[in-house]
Amino acid sequence: MSDAVQPTAAEVRAAAEAVKAALDHHLDAVERRTGDDDPAVYDAFNELAAAAEVYDELLYDRYDEVTPFEIPGADDSLPPYAGPGEPGALSVLIRRDYTVVEPPRLLAQAQRLADLESDDLGTGNGPVVGTSVHAALGVLFGEYEPDEIASRHKEFGLEEGDSTLWVSAADVPPEPGEWLGAPFDHADPQLVVCRFDVSSVFDEEELDEDLDDLTAGTS
Repeated sequence: MSDAVQPTAAEVRAAAEAVKAALDHHLDAVERRTGDDDPAVYDAFNELAAAAEVYDELLYDRYDEVTPFEIPGADDSLPPYAGPGEPGALSVLIRRDYTVVEPPRLLAQAQRLADLESDDLGTGNGPVVGTSVHAALGVLFGEYEPDEIASRHKEFGLEEGDSTLWVSAADVPPEPGEWLGAPFDHADPQLVVCRFDVSSVFDEEELDEDLDDLTAGTS
């Protein structure tokens, strides 16, 4: 950043004072909270996060320094929550990605399941998976719950990719069968209470940071 657009020392100092005021406001809101979902605490948290972010940016722009803490902002991955304060229902939205890394293992496991089903029914002529990965996946996911596949994915020749889980709040549950045709089309980010993401990208970023720290320590 050029000197012409750098923040002044006074601006950095003012941002630091804003963080101090936001800390006091947040603590006061926590001490006076009326329940687990007190909107005053939520607002104070967002105010503190915003003030800390501004201070961190100005500190870096002016002095090339950063703060030793990180407060997640309300807009890190989701917009501010705008759902009911006392949810009467919830939806859990889950997506898990896999890569088929060992097709022979997948095919063998699926054929084994098909043979077991044939033996249980006493028909002796169950489905033959053959070399069809499509058929094998149908057998596998028809037999096991998604959580069991997630815990045993290596047995089935699969490799985990990214995954995400959203817990979304509502006043009342939807009508039976209402969303089955398009389960994710009506997911409103503003109703998400919490979200958990898993990705190799995060591991790579942490590795890069560790390498940077190691390099800095040896320079």
